[in-house]
Amino acid sequence: MEQGKYWSGKIVLITGVCGTIGKELLHQILEYEPAEVIGLDNNESELFFLTIMYKEKKNVHLFLGDIRDPSKLERKFKGVDIVFHTAAYKHVELCEQAPRDAVQTNIIGTQNVIDAALANSVGKVIFTSSDKAVNPTNVMGTSKLMGERLMTAANAVLRGAGTIFTSTRFGNVLGSRGSVIPLFKKQIADGGPVTLTDPAMTRFIMTLNKAVLLVVESSVMARGGEVFITKMPIIRIKDLAELMIEELAPTYGFSPEEISLEVTGAKPGEKLYEELINDEEVRRTVELDNFFAVQPAFKNIYQDVDIEYYEKRNKKIEHCYNSSVEPAMEKEGLRVYIRENGLLEE
Repeated sequence: MEQGKYWSGKIVLITGVCGTIGKELLHQILEYEPAEVIGLDNNESELFFLTIMYKEKKNVHLFLGDIRDPSKLERKFKGVDIVFHTAAYKHVELCEQAPRDAVQTNIIGTQNVIDAALANSVGKVIFTSSDKAVNPTNVMGTSKLMGERLMTAANAVLRGAGTIFTSTRFGNVLGSRGSVIPLFKKQIADGGPVTLTDPAMTRFIMTLNKAVLLVVESSVMARGGEVFITKMPIIRIKDLAELMIEELAPTYGFSPEEISLEVTGAKPGEKLYEELINDEEVRRTVELDNFFAVQPAFKNIYQDVDIEYYEKRNKKIEHCYNSSVEPAMEKEGLRVYIRENGLLEE
C-alpha cells in the first residue's frame, strides 16, 4: 500500500515524543499529512521547545504526560488510530542502578499503553524495542523483552477486529543521545582519553533516519503479535573510536596521536556483542526485504492471523542473528558510512 494513502485521515499518537526516536517519528509521519499527530512526554523543557518548533503545524498537538499515569493515557488515546510507543528508560547502567523505575516505566508503562489502546479501540500499537531484549543480561534488556511479550500477549487474546499490537526491534541508533558517539565526541574535545569497555565489542548500528523509516514501514505491514527486526550492519566499537579520533581530533586542536584509548572493562550487565534473533526464535522467523519478522510463539486463540505480508517473498532463516558471528563492517567502510550520513556533524 502506498504510504500517503495509508496515513491519510489517520490520528497518530507518539509516546516519548521528545526522545530521539519520537522526534524523528513526528518529523517523518508529518510528511505523509495525517489528520493529526499527538505527542506525549514527561520532559517539560524539551516539550516546550518542541512545541515552539511545530507551532505553525495545526495538526500537531503536544502534551505533558507520563505512561505511568493510566488515566492520562486513556483520555489522550480517544479517537486515535495508531500509537507509536517509544517512551522508555534506555540506559543500561542507570536501569541497573534503579531497576524499580525501569520496571515501572518499561513494563508497567507499556501495559498502561496496551490498556488505554484497548479501552479506546485504537487500530494499531507499535512498540519500539531493542536488541538488548534478546537473551537479556541486564535490567533494561529484560524490561524491553517483557514489553515485547506484553504486546504479543495482548494480541493473542483479541476477539474479532480488535487492536493490532506489534513490536519493532533494532540496534544502536548512531548519533542518538543513547549512543556512544556523543560520549566519544566529548572525550575527544576534552583531549581524551576515549574509553572502551572492551576492544572486541561489536554492535548492530543504524542511522536515525533509517531506523524510524523502517518503524513506520513495519507499522503498515503489522498483522499482529509479531516482532519486526530491521536488518542492519555490524561494527567494532574500537574501529568507531579510532575513526572518530582521526576525524575529530584536528577540529578540537589536537593531533590524533595525542588522544589515547583507555580500556575500562565491561560495565554491569553489558554484553560484548548483541543479538537480534536468538536460537529459539529462528524456527518461527521469516525474512523479508528490509526485515526479519518473528512470528508469535502463542497464536491468537480466537482467530487465525494472516501473516502473508504484502512483499510475498517470505523465506525461512537458518541461524540466529548475532553481532559476534556476522561479518563486521571494515573500518574504511565505516568511515564512508559515517561521512555519508553526517554522523559526526553537530
